[in-house]
Amino acid sequence: MSAQGVVTEERTSRAGSWLHERRLRLALLIALVESLLILLGGLGWFWVVGLALVALVLYFLGGRTRSQAVHESTWVFAASQLIAVVVPILWELVKFLAIVALVIMALVLLAFLLLDRR
Repeated sequence: MSAQGVVTEERTSRAGSWLHERRLRLALLIALVESLLILLGGLGWFWVVGLALVALVLYFLGGRTRSQAVHESTWVFAASQLIAVVVPILWELVKFLAIVALVIMALVLLAFLLLDRR
């Protein structure tokens, strides 16, 4: 048996290579800006979820083309939108858990005060 290499089409471009090298950084930067806008009240939650759905549809329907630049740009768009959806959810979860921890600590301290019999 002889091992033959898989023939792949050349789909790299200068812009595609540049995007590929920086796609995670770009997605995180876009997600950071959007997450701050959501958390500070400048951007509605409905719009972010809608934009994330649009980004996913674009990535799965059009982003898997032969063009590397299109693939990488739709990947950045979809990843940044999904991160922008997850960050506010995690923020609210952590905030809720912090409130629960404070309430439990207050109840424990109140119990210590009430059970002190000096």
